[in-house]
Amino acid sequence: MDLNAILETEIFHFKDHSLTVLQVVTVAVIFIMTKVISTVLKFIAVSYRRLTKSDVTHGYPVYRVGMYFIWVISVVYMLEALGIDVSLILAGGAALLVAIGLGLQQLFHDALSGLVLLFERSVRENDILEIDGDIVKIQKIGFRTSLGLNRNLIVIVLPNSVITSNKVINWSNQNENTRFDIDVKVAYGSDVEKVISVLEKCASDHPEIRSDHAVEARLRDFATSGLDFTLLFFSDNVFQIERIKSEVRRIINLEFIKEGIVIPFQQIDVNLRPINP
Repeated sequence: MDLNAILETEIFHFKDHSLTVLQVVTVAVIFIMTKVISTVLKFIAVSYRRLTKSDVTHGYPVYRVGMYFIWVISVVYMLEALGIDVSLILAGGAALLVAIGLGLQQLFHDALSGLVLLFERSVRENDILEIDGDIVKIQKIGFRTSLGLNRNLIVIVLPNSVITSNKVINWSNQNENTRFDIDVKVAYGSDVEKVISVLEKCASDHPEIRSDHAVEARLRDFATSGLDFTLLFFSDNVFQIERIKSEVRRIINLEFIKEGIVIPFQQIDVNLRPINP
């Protein structure tokens, strides 16, 4: 038996349709070639990034979209190799696709948002975002969803539309001079200059607060039960800034106790007036 006869051998037959060895081999070859091409392109992208020492997200959108396009073309050719007319499938399932599209609007919205993130690059992997008051470090941007890690080390799955549609603060897009603040209240009668000096010293003593940028304490307001101060400082560790603030507050509390500076309790003055009989 020659090779042509082997390739034309029917494996499966149903009504007017049949599956031959040649069709199976063709599908296998297309699948293997697609895998090889995707692997080679990934190797080229990684090698280019290492040689140029570019950003980890440089060229990433082109690579991801290129992979989606290659696999779509590959699936079409595999269906054609099996004798399936793709155009007839699309035409016959047009109404079904419309119904599915209406039911999966959010899915398509998330997928479109993923393409926007990949090409626009306003958000990248390892960026630190503030979304609805929660701080999240982006670990991976996918086609429909992105993976983030919050400050409690909990992995969060974020639909891409949440990132593109809501108000989001990207702390990683700030310049290197990112400033933070801590509010402190002291009792009336305290030495203002002494309080400012102590606050600035407490921030300067912390190892994760930048020493090459000025630390500043300000008298912000005359409040109901005390003087309101704001301590301003710079730090590179945006993701763990709440831990840093907590440590600075502990240092402030200890220094206030040593210096005799009082943090007041909330006070309310009640005046009693006699009522004439």
